[in-house]
Amino acid sequence: MTTTVEITRFRVSPERTTDLLAARGGMIADFQADREGFLGAKLVQLSDGEWLDIVEWRSSADYAASRTKGGNLPRIQAFFALIDELVSMEEGTLR
Repeated sequence: MTTTVEITRFRVSPERTTDLLAARGGMIADFQADREGFLGAKLVQLSDGEWLDIVEWRSSADYAASRTKGGNLPRIQAFFALIDELVSMEEGTLR
């Protein structure tokens, strides 16, 4: 079995960082409850207000199904609303 990895790079203004981190737990809880194949996620703070969200999925199909749901739950919406700019999204395979 191969694990699919979602890598999302985004920007958050410094004044929203505390709110972003506070919203993270709720977003993860909603993903665990609502997203088939969600294995876990790591959030990496880079420089200049940029972040990487590294999310592991059981399969590419699970990742695709999650993308169709978008911000379907309030705590997911709350996290997404704090993102000022989406820089990039990529899919890969954990080796």
